[in-house]
Amino acid sequence: MAEKLYKPLLIDSIKATANLPKQKFIGFDGGVCTAGAKAYGVCDVETDSGQLASVGVLGVLLVEAGGAIAQGASVTSDATGKAVTITSTEKVNGTALDAATAAGEVIRIVRGI
Repeated sequence: MAEKLYKPLLIDSIKATANLPKQKFIGFDGGVCTAGAKAYGVCDVETDSGQLASVGVLGVLLVEAGGAIAQGASVTSDATGKAVTITSTEKVNGTALDAATAAGEVIRIVRGI
C-alpha cells in the first residue's frame, strides 16, 4: 500500500482529557470527538490522558474511516472519532480526498477550505 500524503498547515496542542488514539477526530474538550460534533482537529499521535496532544487543525490530514466514504464527500465524526459521511445536519469536519470502502481504512481529508 502506498503512503498517503500528510500535509498539515497548522498543528496545535491540547491537553488530553482521555487517552487519545492517533488519526481520530478530537473535540475541543481534549477528548475523542462525539458523533456529529465539530472537531478541533485530528490527533497526530497516540497520547495519554493529561499529556499535551499534537492536533492537526488545518491542511491535508489522515483520519480513520468509520465506514464507506466517497471521494469528495463532506465528513463528520462518529462516536469514536472516526470519519463518516454527513447524512443530515452534523457539523462538517473536512472533505474526503480519498474514498474508503470500509471502516478502518485511513483516508486523507482536507480541513479549512
